[in-house]
Amino acid sequence: MSVDAELVEMMSAVFAAHREAHAPGEAVDELWDQLGELGLVRLTGSEESGGSGAGWAEAVELLRAAAWHGVRVPLAEHDLLACWLLETVGLPVDDARRTACLLDGDGVARAVPWAADSQRVVVLWPAGTGYRVADVDTTSLTVTAGRNSAGEPRDDVHADVSGLTGTSVPDTVIAQFTRRTALVRAVQVCAVLDRIVALSVVHAGERIQFGRPLAKFQAVQNLVADIAAESALARAATDGALAEALRTEWSASQLDFLVAVARSCAGHAASVVVRNAHQVHGAIGTTREHRLHEFTMPALAWRSEYGSVAHWDQVLTDYATQAGADKLWALVTATGG
Repeated sequence: MSVDAELVEMMSAVFAAHREAHAPGEAVDELWDQLGELGLVRLTGSEESGGSGAGWAEAVELLRAAAWHGVRVPLAEHDLLACWLLETVGLPVDDARRTACLLDGDGVARAVPWAADSQRVVVLWPAGTGYRVADVDTTSLTVTAGRNSAGEPRDDVHADVSGLTGTSVPDTVIAQFTRRTALVRAVQVCAVLDRIVALSVVHAGERIQFGRPLAKFQAVQNLVADIAAESALARAATDGALAEALRTEWSASQLDFLVAVARSCAGHAASVVVRNAHQVHGAIGTTREHRLHEFTMPALAWRSEYGSVAHWDQVLTDYATQAGADKLWALVTATGG
């Protein structure tokens, strides 16, 4: 997925400047307005509906840039989930900031990203044998504010679905929504893991211990090599799933397996990368003044959203069990159809 280098540079510059002026999570409205002026809040929306008409390749770079600079803003929730749902079912889209969630049978969704900070929430809920979707004003919902371990808004939402008419949603849209949510977090985890690797390499090269840089010690070299390898594996698995999703318009028969691989790899990589990075940085890495926590905390929080590591491991276990010894290699190499 190639993206214009100047666009990527512009995205990075915007987030770098914002982070230099504000702590993570601060001045979100100010940043949102700036991103709106640049056409980035609805980057993948159709031009007919007021979007910028870009694709997932550009959206992925935008998410990576925000995560790399430690900027927290609901771009994925608004553009790739909520507004995409509205466009897909033919509902109008305006300039309101949105998030999206899948309600359970009681009309409740837990830990919804940015719900209390959104003007509208696109809700999906089971109705009869299918699902329905509605674009609801946040003031019409019961929202209980919360935070994840990285300090980002994760709110509980309760909707009285009996009072919602909604629009019928095909099962294929529900399947794509769940795949999108999973891959969005995989992209973001990979981005912060890459940043943690970069911080660790710089620290190991600059920090002098016993008269020489930490990078000269074999034990430190092993720690850094391990986190670089784990980060690369997670990125490769995520990029592979994304490439197949885009190639087949999210309909590949093996896509659920590839998404599970990406999430499992990213989840396990986060454990190794966060642990080793803090070992490399030593005491300074545990302080509020050092930026390491801006990336290690989201890595651990994001890997458990839209499915825990244990959940994705179980999905892979189920696939392997169903394939059996005879078809396992075909499953792993995606040659089994």
